[in-house]
Amino acid sequence: MPKLKAKGLQWLKGFHLLAVSCWIGGAVSLISLYFLKSGVSDGAVLYGINQSLHHVDMSIVVVPGAIGCLLTGLAYSLFSNWGFFKHTWLTVKWVVTLSAILFGTFFLGPWESAMMDISGKLGMASLGNSAYLYNQKMNLFFGTLQVVLLMVTLFISIFKPWRAKKKSAANWNPPEIDNKSV
Repeated sequence: MPKLKAKGLQWLKGFHLLAVSCWIGGAVSLISLYFLKSGVSDGAVLYGINQSLHHVDMSIVVVPGAIGCLLTGLAYSLFSNWGFFKHTWLTVKWVVTLSAILFGTFFLGPWESAMMDISGKLGMASLGNSAYLYNQKMNLFFGTLQVVLLMVTLFISIFKPWRAKKKSAANWNPPEIDNKSV
């Protein structure tokens, strides 16, 4: 597979960082929007907040950011020397990224959609609806957990732990020779 040159890698890194910013920043925004619900007394406003959550998540920021991270990470693995599983920290990033996308797709997104649908039908009565409250609780808890994991993954990218340490020539000690056997 042909490898990108330095300028191509810089462009790729820029797009990757932009995608990361969208995904994490959007997810933090979603959590922040939840706290707007605390003083709401109008069902239309509650529905509007849930609709905003859904729109920011699905259409504008979070999902495009997650897909962007996946695609730029794939490009990094294919077109640079990093590879897919060359280092443990890369493997951890792949596991977290794929798990977060799948969990968001099959759990966070449906919980969020359900909240929007319920609040659209019931208005303020949603705040007494067990399905709405369950979806809100699960989405807030697991959404926050996912944001924390994404932030940890960001720092894993920066610090690159679990990388094999290279032995320098200055620290190299030749094996001891047993003079008795020579």
